Amino acid sequence: MSHFTIRFIISYLLLVPLQALVFDHMVLFNVAVPFVFIYLIVMLPVTMSTNLSVLLGFLAGFGMDLFADTPGMNALSCTILAFARKPVFHLYVTMDDDLAGRSPSSQSMGSAEFLKYLLTLSLIFCTLIFSIEAFQIFIPRLMFTRIIASTLYTFLLLYTLDSLLIRRREKRL
Repeated sequence: MSHFTIRFIISYLLLVPLQALVFDHMVLFNVAVPFVFIYLIVMLPVTMSTNLSVLLGFLAGFGMDLFADTPGMNALSCTILAFARKPVFHLYVTMDDDLAGRSPSSQSMGSAEFLKYLLTLSLIFCTLIFSIEAFQIFIPRLMFTRIIASTLYTFLLLYTLDSLLIRRREKRL
């Protein structure tokens, strides 16, 4: 198995249960929910084929749906997020030759571009998940508040996670 495959499986086995058992219960003011498990999709190599990234996105969302008892909401949102990942990346970085199979990070993309990339993907996911949820009960003000608050909360936790992982990789070198 390749290094990427092993790393993805380990990340999947850690992040999906952690999301269901810990992060889903870290709700701020009964509005903001952090979605840390989307780190699986955000960190996929940019040079990966769209078909494979959409499949991995679906698997991440499906696993989350199994844990959280949300029938297809996360699977749909993660599949669309995985599909939108590469075009969002190219909004901020023009060439993917520099990454050559590496995952997007503040170290590989530069801090400003990575922050924009991460914030945009967090916004897309939160908009999708709360829009799907709005089909049950629609209160526009609450939905928009949840989208903005959850996007910022998710963004902060994902950036912190990325910073911790980058420091850990740098210490090994």
